Amino acid sequence: MQLLRRNCWINDDLHPISALATVSDGISMKTAHSSHVSRLLVRLKHLIGLDRAIAFTVMGRFWQVMAGTVTVLLIARYLTPSEQGYYYTFASLLSLQVVFELGFSFVVLQLTAHERAPLTFFPDGRIEGNAIARSRVASVLQKSIRWYSVAALLMVVTVLPAGIHFFSSHHQSGTAVLWRGPWCVVAVAVAVTFQLNPVFSFWEGCGFIWHVARMRLGQAMLGSALAWTALATHHGLFAPAMVIVGQATVGLIFLLTGQRRRLLTTLLLHPVGEHCVGWWREIWPFQWKIALSWLSGYFIFAIFNPLLFAYQGSVAAGRMGMSLTISGSVGVIAMAWMNTKASPFGNLVARNEINTLDRLFFRTLGQSVALCAAGAAVVFMGLLVVGPSYPKLAARVLTPWAFGMLLLTTLVNQVIFSEALYLRAHKREPFLVPSVTGAFTTLGMTWVMAKFWGANAVALGNFLSTALIGLPWGTYIFISKRRQWHGPSVPLTNAVCVEKV
Repeated sequence: MQLLRRNCWINDDLHPISALATVSDGISMKTAHSSHVSRLLVRLKHLIGLDRAIAFTVMGRFWQVMAGTVTVLLIARYLTPSEQGYYYTFASLLSLQVVFELGFSFVVLQLTAHERAPLTFFPDGRIEGNAIARSRVASVLQKSIRWYSVAALLMVVTVLPAGIHFFSSHHQSGTAVLWRGPWCVVAVAVAVTFQLNPVFSFWEGCGFIWHVARMRLGQAMLGSALAWTALATHHGLFAPAMVIVGQATVGLIFLLTGQRRRLLTTLLLHPVGEHCVGWWREIWPFQWKIALSWLSGYFIFAIFNPLLFAYQGSVAAGRMGMSLTISGSVGVIAMAWMNTKASPFGNLVARNEINTLDRLFFRTLGQSVALCAAGAAVVFMGLLVVGPSYPKLAARVLTPWAFGMLLLTTLVNQVIFSEALYLRAHKREPFLVPSVTGAFTTLGMTWVMAKFWGANAVALGNFLSTALIGLPWGTYIFISKRRQWHGPSVPLTNAVCVEKV
């Protein structure tokens, strides 16, 4: 107060009392202004659906986009068009890990989200709540660790020789690409991160979503730095392996340090006894459907590069791979809004809070689709502007109209993925038949398009099958199953209402 009084007398034109009043009014005005700004920020945060989990996830996705841009430029600088084809085909073949995972990571997340509903998890490793629920949660973790340990071994002894056979059989004469060493390293490295996936899913199911999102941001940053080092030192085909090495390093540090290690150790050593989660009765009825859907996803999203590599050569596969990477980054960022809700969705279903579930879903759907559309428009306009100025770089991707088809496909898939996530939060998989049908349709169409017409035709065929078959079918299933499971208590028109802040 003395300092305030002294400052008031600095201006001789002010009476000390009036000066104090003026200062007091100023403080009140600043407080009111600060409160008003705070309310606006809260409303804005509610409008865009931003929370800590989304913030870290979006930061990770933005890093992937920015880092992906740098990676694309480094690939164009340090890899030949033929090596670029090998680079992206590596990633497509590694996607075959879905054959061994069988969608179990998503099953682990949803099982944990449902079973942990009566429990409270604390960052210091404590668990409070129902003893039976604690045993069942521990059972989920223990079973997932055993499953992935065996699956990782099977994956190495299968995928590694399969990739060697594929590249040896389709090697083009006149192109000297040293691919054997990089392929062996990346196939072994992916087995390590494969074993970590169920633990991350379990952690998200427990409610520590933003912790995992922050960890994934660190994985992306270290993986990118190692990959850039490999590219800049002319060991570019080792870059995919370096990405995985970075992910494994950060993931192990995350799990083996602090209170997380204590919590995981406690659950792994917890005697579950008769409260064990039944595999055949509780897990398998959900998992086998998810497994077929996940396997179908490989043929829907990852079969393009291998078929183009086989029929059109490594250059065509490289153009498609880079285009898919850029267009897919838009969907990856937008889907962060929805993916971070997978665990809350399952928890709300377990608590039978359907009204809250629907409000959260439809609000998040609108936010993610709007963001995806805006991102797709920005990327497409950027391609039109940058392409003529950098023709060599533009030659590494598809033509603008074909690239536009990939972006539209990403936007359509945003809706389909969101609808599927909502329904799967009920530990059911009504998208099995559409997924399998889509896999056969895409495989057949891509085989014909890749063999006779090339990458641009593949992009067009993929968009037509997704927009004309996948979206109408998926939306019909979403509407019918939602009404069947929940009844007409929450109409679609009311579900999109935004809660008051």
